[in-house]
Amino acid sequence: MKPTYNVLILGASYGSLFSTKLLLAGHSVTLVCTPPTAELINREGTLVRFPIRGRDTLVEIYSDKLAGQLSASIPEGVEPTEFDLVVLGMQESQYSSTGVREMMARIAAARLPSLAIMNMPPLPYLARIPGLATDQLEGCFVEPSVWDGFEPGLVSLASPDPQAFRPPEEPKNVLQVGLPTNFKAAHFEDEEHTRILRDLQADIEAILYDPGDGATEIPVKLKVHDSIFVPLAKWPMLLAGNYRCIQRDGMISIREAVHGDIEMAKDAYGWAGKLCTNLGAAETDLVPFEKYARAAEGLAKPSSAARALFSGAKHIERVDCLIQRIASQQGLQSDTVDKIVDLVDERLGKNRAATA
Repeated sequence: MKPTYNVLILGASYGSLFSTKLLLAGHSVTLVCTPPTAELINREGTLVRFPIRGRDTLVEIYSDKLAGQLSASIPEGVEPTEFDLVVLGMQESQYSSTGVREMMARIAAARLPSLAIMNMPPLPYLARIPGLATDQLEGCFVEPSVWDGFEPGLVSLASPDPQAFRPPEEPKNVLQVGLPTNFKAAHFEDEEHTRILRDLQADIEAILYDPGDGATEIPVKLKVHDSIFVPLAKWPMLLAGNYRCIQRDGMISIREAVHGDIEMAKDAYGWAGKLCTNLGAAETDLVPFEKYARAAEGLAKPSSAARALFSGAKHIERVDCLIQRIASQQGLQSDTVDKIVDLVDERLGKNRAATA
């Protein structure tokens, strides 16, 4: 009989995508979110829409019709020892907010395996990379002390490759998948913890869902890898596309950032890939530029980082800063990265001054 896991997911927006996959496989999930969203989810559940190859319409999956059990909670109501696995699905700046910070300390004290589905790798995960001076990276985090209690071997990372968004005109329990790619996760140090991920991978792989006209496979899988560098394959994409959406006076789409100057995008992509291989990644851990460029043709919106910056955000995930500092430790420098960091610093400064 296959094991059933109880999974805690921090963040009900992007987290509801991963939770839907777990619920389809019969596992139990608790989503951590704000009081109004928790009340909404506990009353109505979640709705996630998936594009399916060969279908003209999106497949709608309601959580209350699935095999697994879903609940939602505010941070103060979470008792970590009740769970087998924690999934960190919030933006980096949110972990230092009141209530969440205290919950993070309880999670660390419970010594639970924690899978971060984030562009910004947590400091304990970075500590698993040989030779990195993580103390020199703390300035890229809003509140690095949030991660102090976490043991590196208990923290893993999955790249948030699938693209999803909350339709602005709909309630906060609705999510729509735009790009249905896979979560690529690195292993934990303890094989017992990695086995949880492999069990979830197998369960998600086996799912067939019937939307009313016959069983079909639902995209967005979990892929568990033996290399700790596989999730870092997102770094070249962030530099070539996501962060280059940010212009001094506005933002452009990821498609335009990549294909508006394909040679510059390719150079940035290759430079970031070299940084990853310098750290220990194999070429096979990374995604070829040509494959990424094809995917970028369908990304007609600016990146979430760009949208947040130009909506007045005072914090965004600073993977640009992180890459710049790690590269410096490796004796590498990029004018493109330096320009990105300066532009983000400048825009954040304006946003903070506007609300001071």
